[in-house]
Amino acid sequence: MPRRSGWLLTVVTLLILLVAAPAPGQDVPDYGPPKGSLVIVGGNMKDPAIADRFIELAGGAGAKFVIVPTAGGNKGRDGATRVYKEEDVVAPWKKRGLTNVTMLHTHDPKVADTEEFVQPLRQANAVWFDGGRQWNIVDSYANTLTFRELHKVLERGGVIGGSSAGATIQGAYLVRGAISGPDVVMAPEPEHQAGFAFLRRSAIDQHINARNRWDDLIPVIKKFPDLLGIGLSEDTAIIVKGDTFEVLGSWKVAVHDSTKLYQPWEKPYSVLSRGDVYNMKTRTIVKLGDGTRRPPAAY
Repeated sequence: MPRRSGWLLTVVTLLILLVAAPAPGQDVPDYGPPKGSLVIVGGNMKDPAIADRFIELAGGAGAKFVIVPTAGGNKGRDGATRVYKEEDVVAPWKKRGLTNVTMLHTHDPKVADTEEFVQPLRQANAVWFDGGRQWNIVDSYANTLTFRELHKVLERGGVIGGSSAGATIQGAYLVRGAISGPDVVMAPEPEHQAGFAFLRRSAIDQHINARNRWDDLIPVIKKFPDLLGIGLSEDTAIIVKGDTFEVLGSWKVAVHDSTKLYQPWEKPYSVLSRGDVYNMKTRTIVKLGDGTRRPPAAY
């Protein structure tokens, strides 16, 4: 019976994340944060323009940054708790010129639920999630004070970014959340089916080019047709503000939209390139990378 109760609680939480909306009368986005912004990267971030945009959105190199390495694993192969060295975690960001950057990590959700632990988030302008396995992030921070303070970073107008697992955790549905391995697209365990919903009503996948995952979101969107599926290539990001995002980086983004009519010979997704701007609410490309604006009547 307790197991079923836990399952029901997780399902209810997932439903809340999928349909979460601000109070009636507020003019706010349906998908992205009302004030803050998101940088969602498909992995293997080489293009310096992506990190530069993240830093710019935070307010510059002197802003307050928090780096979360937790997706890298809470335990080693021997079962021992993994220890992260802050100097190693923040070093790549210091090389980019950051002067106020700290690490935030715990394997223990009880610690993540304490005032002392969340203090760095209270002042943060920006939070970055490193790659790894996204279920580790869920195990540490879901339903804790840390989770709530992460959302408050966005409410203050801050920016949250992440690559690979740090991209997928930002969606409402947690793609590849299964403990058994990243090849399982839809986790069988209910506690690993909900992401942190920084980007609401979405399911985010990554490494779609390098690992040939172009079609992998198809069953997710078939099961949850109200979601927008976003598949990200490596070294490619979407920069989210409100209900729109811009593609940045070297390759492509696949957008899975159940409301669009596809021909029998077509793949059930659209492919966007660097510079394209997409409106998630209207499900249309509003500007191409060459600067061409496309009117809604074109769709």
